[in-house]
Amino acid sequence: MQVRSAINTAREGVLMAIGNTPLVRLNNVFKDLDFNLYAKMEMLNPGGSIKDRTAISIVEQGIKSGSINQDTVIVESSSGNMGIGLAQVCSFYGLRLICVVDAKTTMQNIEILRAYGAEIDCITEPDPVTGEYLQARLDRVSYLRNTVKNSFWPNQYANIFNPRAHYRTMREIVAATGNKLDYLVCAISTCGTMRGCAEFVQANNLPTKIIAVDAVGSVIFGGQKAKRLIPGHGAAVTPPLFQNNLAHECVHIKDVECVIGCRRLARREAILAGGSSGACIAAVEKIMHRIPMGATCVVIFPDRGERYLDTIYSDQWVEDHFGDISENWEREYDECIAIAS
Repeated sequence: MQVRSAINTAREGVLMAIGNTPLVRLNNVFKDLDFNLYAKMEMLNPGGSIKDRTAISIVEQGIKSGSINQDTVIVESSSGNMGIGLAQVCSFYGLRLICVVDAKTTMQNIEILRAYGAEIDCITEPDPVTGEYLQARLDRVSYLRNTVKNSFWPNQYANIFNPRAHYRTMREIVAATGNKLDYLVCAISTCGTMRGCAEFVQANNLPTKIIAVDAVGSVIFGGQKAKRLIPGHGAAVTPPLFQNNLAHECVHIKDVECVIGCRRLARREAILAGGSSGACIAAVEKIMHRIPMGATCVVIFPDRGERYLDTIYSDQWVEDHFGDISENWEREYDECIAIAS
């Protein structure tokens, strides 16, 4: 397939399904709420995550600017959703994609990438200085960019067309709530979603409070770097897209809280969501006593839970890392955390 020379907002094929995801009311995840709680279902994008928006935004701009043509090789570091989003877009446009992953990448994600036609370049050792796989992957991307002819690096960590994709996400949320949005709860990793949403709020002088949800062990909001088990939530380095004025507040969430949040969603709302969605639910629990009666709060659910069946939804995996919480997760939240810690 030839790369189309002019792409605007009129998309074709499966790419037309990216965005305009539904907003659904959450009635059961918490008892006796006196405010309105909704979820933006980004898991319903065709590639399964909010990263579909980022991928199409960056690739479209690359085509418009001439940085991407039919012979361009896309090279990106991703062990999950961004890689899958790019693989979908590159498959549609007939572009070659080399996705740099690492030894911690799940076999399911690798199989999805290959199904779309992506080439896998796997890093087996972390960076010797930082001890992080991310830096090792970025170093490999740098090498490939210098050795593969006509290559293009989307650079989701710094590309401004990452947050610009989520300017639209926020526009959809505000429209769906009738311009009555008091709180937005958003998990962070590259900071693209949070920045795009925050910039929409600022540009339109909205009263919405942005609540950033970071992982315990992430350094984005000044935390101390530590081992994290849930992918796509937090970061070992502060992304270039981060700005200090993006969020009104940051809530740090433990991995076990992500697990409990996800399992609550599955059992109480019939929503099988990924780890960062569970983190957002845990964050709402921590701040709900401060949310005024009648307020409207939206949480963004970035991806599907099927990609976490071997981790978050596996009783054995949970027991190996946190102890046996299978009989306790439905109790009151603080009790669950006390048992699992």
